[in-house]
Amino acid sequence: MSQPPLTGKRVIELGTMLAAPFATHILSQLGAEVIKVEPPAGDPTRSLVRGGPSGTFIAYSHGKKSVCIDLSKPDGQAALRALLASADALVHNLAPRAARKLGVTREACAKINPALIYCHIRGYAGGPQEDDLASNPVAEAATGVMDANRIDGRPSRLGPSYHDQFAGAYAVIGILASMLQPRQESDQGHVEIGLYETGLHVASRDLVGVQLKTQLLGRPEREPHGEFSMPGYGAYRTADERWIYLLMLTDGHWLKFCEAMSLPQAADPALATLRLRKKAREHVEDIVRRAISQHAFDDVVARLKAAGVGCTEVLPLERVLEAPQSQQPGKTRALRFRGLEFQAPEFPRLHAATDGVRTLAPAELGEHTLEVLEAAGVIGAQRDALLASGAVIAAKPGSFAWAPVREAA
Repeated sequence: MSQPPLTGKRVIELGTMLAAPFATHILSQLGAEVIKVEPPAGDPTRSLVRGGPSGTFIAYSHGKKSVCIDLSKPDGQAALRALLASADALVHNLAPRAARKLGVTREACAKINPALIYCHIRGYAGGPQEDDLASNPVAEAATGVMDANRIDGRPSRLGPSYHDQFAGAYAVIGILASMLQPRQESDQGHVEIGLYETGLHVASRDLVGVQLKTQLLGRPEREPHGEFSMPGYGAYRTADERWIYLLMLTDGHWLKFCEAMSLPQAADPALATLRLRKKAREHVEDIVRRAISQHAFDDVVARLKAAGVGCTEVLPLERVLEAPQSQQPGKTRALRFRGLEFQAPEFPRLHAATDGVRTLAPAELGEHTLEVLEAAGVIGAQRDALLASGAVIAAKPGSFAWAPVREAA
């Protein structure tokens, strides 16, 4: 069994909700020991679903150890410093003011451990808004995403917190880059990721595209939004009321689709190129819609796959992990938490099924407090004093219990 690449690396997480926990989730999946430091109230995702842990917590906190420290107390800050002294990296998404108040700035951490890779995921990186707060929807609003996603005319968030997760992934890239570099300069171990800057980078194709159109046409014309930029590229309903999503990017795709569905338009020169089909968008959409609606789902899939046309069923969440592709080794990890069984998708990587990453169920709050403190040299009277003062807290059975489900009368 091979060793995962980050075996032997210790990462401290001061994370709430999603961005920092998502980053350390990836580091954990790559083999790092992740110690999740939580306040007495716990990460908010511990109490999002009926007063108990949420899907976010279970999906992105398995494999981590939980240490409960009250950083509002000086003794709690001293306990954190003991953990940082032997760590390879710190990842946090505290607000800038909170980081200063709690003594978790880059400068303070460098004094504790000069070799520490310091990673701060924040609302905005350096600039006039660097102390402003931001969340995933705020980043969407500020970088053009929300304006293009409207429900009944009102700008709306996408739903999934993609900017948080992109920021977490960018943080991992920065941390790995720092690990690869010789540590000769004080700033080499500093990784700063802003949700706003993440949103700018993710939207760069669209931001550059509108500049291009403005300079070519003299007006800020946008590309059509989503799948409607290419006719025939989207979701269509079959005769048996199932939805299939078609991949229709090229002229070759269009020709294969028409041949697979026995359509006379395969030989129509007026629809032979993407440019022509864009001009006849409504006509093309109607052709595709009618063709799909006349056949059952299984028949459509058989025809399209035989012709080499990309397609998939539009699946509800409860059916996604039933797909044979998702059941292949290394795609998911079996977890047991509070008597419940889960299949948590893995970070996608080669040899995921055999690289020796430990399977740890999501930890109860403070489950590893004593173990981790003792490993950091906080033992005996010092440890007991921290527990007595409430600066650190060990696990309390029964905390964050889900509210019972009551059947409607």
